[in-house]
Amino acid sequence: MPTTRSDVVPHPELTREQHYVTDLYTRLDAARELATRRLRQAITWPAVDPQALQERDATVRFQTERVTALDAAEAGLCVGRIDRLADGPLYIGRIGLPADDAASDPALVDWRAPAARPFYTATPVHPLGIERRRHIRTRGRTVVRLDDEVLTDGVAGSGLTGEAALLAALDASRTGRMTDIVRTIQAEQDRVIRADDRGVLVVQGGPGTGKTAVALHRAAYLLYTHRERLARRGLLVVGPTPTFLRYIADVLPSLGETGVLLAGLGQLRPGLDARGEESPEAAAVKGRLEMVDVLRAAIADRQVVPDAPREVVVDGFALRLRPVDVSRARNAARRADPLHNLARPVFVRRVVDLLTRRYAERIGAGIDVGRDLFDREDVAALRREVAEEPGVRSLLAQLWPVLTPERLLTDLYANPARIAAATPGWSDADRALLHRPRGSAASPAAWTPADVPLLEEAEELLGFDDSAQRARADRDRRRALARAQETLDVLHGSRSVDLEDEHLEAEVLSAGDLLSAEDLADRHRELDLRTTAERAAADRTWTFGHVVVDEAQELSPMAWRLLVRRCPTRSMTVVGDVAQTGSLAGADRWDAVLRPHVGDAWRLEELTVNYRTPAEIMEVAADVLDAGGSDARPPRSVRTGGTPPVAETTGSARLPGRVASVAAELAGDEGTTAVLVPPSRVADVVAALGELRPDVQSGPGADSSLGPVVLTPGEAKGLEFDSVVVVDPQGVLDEGVRGVNDLYVALTRATQRLVVLAPGPLPAVLSRLETAAA
Repeated sequence: MPTTRSDVVPHPELTREQHYVTDLYTRLDAARELATRRLRQAITWPAVDPQALQERDATVRFQTERVTALDAAEAGLCVGRIDRLADGPLYIGRIGLPADDAASDPALVDWRAPAARPFYTATPVHPLGIERRRHIRTRGRTVVRLDDEVLTDGVAGSGLTGEAALLAALDASRTGRMTDIVRTIQAEQDRVIRADDRGVLVVQGGPGTGKTAVALHRAAYLLYTHRERLARRGLLVVGPTPTFLRYIADVLPSLGETGVLLAGLGQLRPGLDARGEESPEAAAVKGRLEMVDVLRAAIADRQVVPDAPREVVVDGFALRLRPVDVSRARNAARRADPLHNLARPVFVRRVVDLLTRRYAERIGAGIDVGRDLFDREDVAALRREVAEEPGVRSLLAQLWPVLTPERLLTDLYANPARIAAATPGWSDADRALLHRPRGSAASPAAWTPADVPLLEEAEELLGFDDSAQRARADRDRRRALARAQETLDVLHGSRSVDLEDEHLEAEVLSAGDLLSAEDLADRHRELDLRTTAERAAADRTWTFGHVVVDEAQELSPMAWRLLVRRCPTRSMTVVGDVAQTGSLAGADRWDAVLRPHVGDAWRLEELTVNYRTPAEIMEVAADVLDAGGSDARPPRSVRTGGTPPVAETTGSARLPGRVASVAAELAGDEGTTAVLVPPSRVADVVAALGELRPDVQSGPGADSSLGPVVLTPGEAKGLEFDSVVVVDPQGVLDEGVRGVNDLYVALTRATQRLVVLAPGPLPAVLSRLETAAA
């Protein structure tokens, strides 16, 4: 078994390692100073042509990211060392730092580098040429502890890498923010982190297996390994709730990576933060792949051919438009472009030309506008008059309106007749789930996360006519050139005219001789200092180099369609647990979810070790898993807890008060506390707990770093807390659309203490818990 030395008795090499770590920080300071100096130089770098400007912006972004990475490495710069049998020691850290001699080993090897891998994967049975592994723990820049593992005795141990360091990390109180696991990555986690980036990698893992941490460290690894490609295209991490995204927000910056966009499904459409609520049944209907056909039908329904002739009046003359005229114009537009908004100009031109011809006939001009027997300016004037007539414009808007995705869906949801026209073969019950009354101007109907894939799909089907934006950009460019030319003209005119020698005067050059107006305008263009993530967040057409999806079992088929569109290479890391699926539209099996979108281009890895949940709590949760009939196996817990899980029955009337007192007591201890309740009890529990703890928060935006939180099981997905109170477990089973899965989630959020409070008898699946009356 590996031998472990701790700082109970000061390690004899503590001072030696302190000297080395101090030297590493000196190197870090020098590298940071150099990168900062280069960043300042790049910002003021003169550039006189577009290519130079692009190079300047790229250099600024690179040096900004370099400074950020060096700043992030300050906390826990060196994490350990491996003593190799053949080549001597190698130090592992958050970032790579070179040695003075280029031929020597680096002073510090980045944890993502191939040379660092044995630090995470070597075992006594397979030492990989490593004699000893040392974990170095620092506080600030001071080395406070060393833990050694001797790997050359060939005796199998616990199977855990750096067991002492790992257990110390697991036993530490939570802060409401996830921290990185660079120090304690385990072998099965390392295998996933360093896996090939091609295709879709599915990481199936039960509660506490570190799925999220592994996914984030894999993102950092891929950015390190494929820097050039991913720095250009960026990386997207999709999470289930705002609370979850806040919880993981510090991990990648702590690893020096800022070019990653973190977003929920409701935030994947630029400018929209969709947090509206709806029934699980409505969300499931919106998540069906057949909604693509519904949207196509809804768009076609807006390309109207009237049942009877329509008349418009231009300058007192009534002009008739027959249904067959509209049908021909519509067919021509559909042939010209399948996208509604891009085809509309063809429809408008056909109708306006026809009305212009009839207008000319009515005013007795005797001109056949279909032949060149008239003045083109006269025809153009007639056409403008017809096109600008309010009645004509109104008619065109009725027959073929310009549609935004938001308008299309709002009009569809609000009109049962439109829903029926777009959903042939649907049941009335399913149609009713799509119906949503139009919101007032003061209180518009809120968009929900399930609407976002539909809005994005509608954008693809409608098309976006950017001619107005391009025209505006062209006008702005011309104005900038005009201002630049005026500046050059002034400079040119300021040359001295008092020179007596004509030859000398000819040799005097002005700014205008050296610089064009276009060059000068480019030089005054603002630096684009936005990160890749910031630029991606503002551009709905942006495609990412890699996408990480957490709690992926919850996503609907339409959500998957959206994500695959944002990553055409299908390079994705998908992490989740089908035993925790809580939505009607979510996954029971990974193959059923992924094959419609990526075919066979996916593979499965499984995490089997639970680092979060003490064994006593996991035994209770495993009974719930078995009762749900899941094929998934519960992960193996690596530790036992000091406090066994307990249950109380309180009676319905006393339940809120008892929940409040227990939660307030637990929240007084060090660490984080969560109260997990069925949706129907959120308000009562928040009110009761709020009397004792005014800092209580609830809902998908709650922050456990600021005080106790009250959440539903769905809102707690992906999170962990030192103490958890599960309220009314029977209510959790009854109210959830997959109630057994919801209870399984609730029971497995605790890292230290679990209390179950019930108004009546416990469900049979919790028979392992000893129950006491409150």
